Amino acid sequence: MDDGHISKVFEVLHEEVKRFKVPAVTEISRVSRDPFKVLVSCVLSLRTKDDVTGEASRRLFKLAGSPREIAALPVRMIEKAIYPVGFYRNKAASIKDICKTLVEGYGSKVPDSIEELLRLKGVGRKTANLVVTIGYGKPGICVDTHVHRITNRWGYVSTPYPLRTETALREKLPKRYWIVINDLLVTFGQNICKPVSPLCSRCRIAAYCGRVGVLRSR
Repeated sequence: MDDGHISKVFEVLHEEVKRFKVPAVTEISRVSRDPFKVLVSCVLSLRTKDDVTGEASRRLFKLAGSPREIAALPVRMIEKAIYPVGFYRNKAASIKDICKTLVEGYGSKVPDSIEELLRLKGVGRKTANLVVTIGYGKPGICVDTHVHRITNRWGYVSTPYPLRTETALREKLPKRYWIVINDLLVTFGQNICKPVSPLCSRCRIAAYCGRVGVLRSR
């Protein structure tokens, strides 16, 4: 993909994703406007289907909606609320630990920098970037499997794993697209640019795509 085409690609993406449901974490951020709920729902979303993430997040926040309230819950109660998210037992313990740290070390306020968020046990770069971008509206690039796969498939970057993809995108992607890239490509990747056999015949940006690594498409 030529650098000169990127603005057209994002213009099309904005139009295309209107037809589909937004990611669960994004929906939660739009409803609550609360970085804490973005953080918790993002932890729940790892290796979990979107609809399961949304339901689990709503059940947990119905029980408790702040770091102090969740920190006070027994781990078993958190487990029951978030089941059947992937690795729910580990995530319940991690969420309780995060909440305790927020209460004791941050005055119950979620940090707004990637560096501070990474200090929280169980928080990686994907989660930290998502909290910064959709939780606080600050610049960051959240690279998950969809962003990594699709930007490499386009030929816009050529990177072996997500951290390298984030670095490469920070170097060349115009800043006006940093916050939105994850929302757009998660939705686009779930519905059109799928991991196996993407729907290239229905893709409005196919003309700009290098189709790197695509062996079979529809």
